[in-house]
Amino acid sequence: MAEIEEPESPPPPELRPGRARSLGARLRSCGYCPTVEPVMFLAMMALVLQTPLTTQYIFERVSAELGFSGNRSRGCNRSRGPDAELEQEVETLTAHWNLYINLGGFAVGLFSATLLGPWSDRVGRRPILILPAIGLALQTAVYLIVMYQELPVGYFLIGRLLSGLLGDFNTILAGCFSYIADVSDKRSRTFRVAVLEACLGMAGMFGSIIGGQWSKARGYTSPFWLVLALNLATAGYAFMFVRESVTVNGPSKLFTTEHYRSVYRLYSSRREPGRRHRLWLYALSLFVVVTVHFGVKDVLVLFELSSPLCWGSDLIGYGMAVEHLTYLTSLLGLKMMQRCVEDSWIAEIGLVSNMAGLVVFSVAVTSPLMFTGYGLRFLAMATTPVIRAKLSKLAEVTEQGALFASVACVESACSLVSTAVFSSLYPATLYFMKGFSFLFGAAMLFIPTGIIGRG
Repeated sequence: MAEIEEPESPPPPELRPGRARSLGARLRSCGYCPTVEPVMFLAMMALVLQTPLTTQYIFERVSAELGFSGNRSRGCNRSRGPDAELEQEVETLTAHWNLYINLGGFAVGLFSATLLGPWSDRVGRRPILILPAIGLALQTAVYLIVMYQELPVGYFLIGRLLSGLLGDFNTILAGCFSYIADVSDKRSRTFRVAVLEACLGMAGMFGSIIGGQWSKARGYTSPFWLVLALNLATAGYAFMFVRESVTVNGPSKLFTTEHYRSVYRLYSSRREPGRRHRLWLYALSLFVVVTVHFGVKDVLVLFELSSPLCWGSDLIGYGMAVEHLTYLTSLLGLKMMQRCVEDSWIAEIGLVSNMAGLVVFSVAVTSPLMFTGYGLRFLAMATTPVIRAKLSKLAEVTEQGALFASVACVESACSLVSTAVFSSLYPATLYFMKGFSFLFGAAMLFIPTGIIGRG
């Protein structure tokens, strides 16, 4: 499997890339200056605390409204008779509420991300790190109001829309990865991207353990104050400590169609033979991998909450911690494998690891078997940094913001599609195979396996 060679070509002169390169070189020469890893860590820790707790809170509210207390009152016995039907109704409504809330965030975030990403190529990366963090803080504030006032869970949608308007978490991802592309060369970029993704794993691991134990002891409301503090800390750190990686040549309009045109030009340009074809294929690969990742996360908590596993908040927290530990094990595996195999092979190995874990999830009826599935996925996150690095190497230095804005849109679409598909598939298949959604995800991963294999 030959590594794709990305030929160098001169960047557009009007954006003065020479100055941007020299600034990036100064950041590289200073060793490890304050950069975006803490931003990624803080924002991800807030997200990991919030997401499963939101699902559990909705599950508890829907259960209370429908009068279901089966697994919580009887221990871990499988629901039977009318209780089984009621449990399935609770799971279905919870899955559908997740769909509606994520759909609202996607609809708004799709437009904001494609504005903010290309805009950062002209005004710098720091604004697109600060604005989404503020939006996430506003979302958390709305969630706290809903919980304290015991408002209908549909009001969560207001917070989700506020976050989407200011870019949402995917724009923070776009800003961080664009920043790394600014300050790294092509040879080191795959590993630098993997380090950034490892920050996601570390944050996820700590957040899962803290959230699970805290919610078990104090309920769902108290941990959301930490989520709010983390989002505000993300904005504060980006404002005070992150040095700009792009030379700003003057003010630039935010609300202009030029930002959308720059994304279009990136994927339609015929400047380099084969570049457009490779961009589309790698974007498709990323779409499938991230869709499966998000889809599995959407149903995993529901799968663990209900019979036959009937996990509590503590076990769910431990499971999420092991899940996020795969970011670190994948980073170590990627670093070791880079010495002897090409990046494409590393991505393929990661996909096989992912599929093996999902197959075990699909048949898990005991906690040890569930944790075996988590363990088999120890290289599952080695695929995405390879794909991101390949995409980044195909874009010019002045196109990194537009590229990662498009990637943010792809990931927003992944969030929507994964929720629509998996949150609908999971309740529809409860009657004949509860873990069918995981088998479906494993089958989908054959698509990027074929694409990367041909690359």
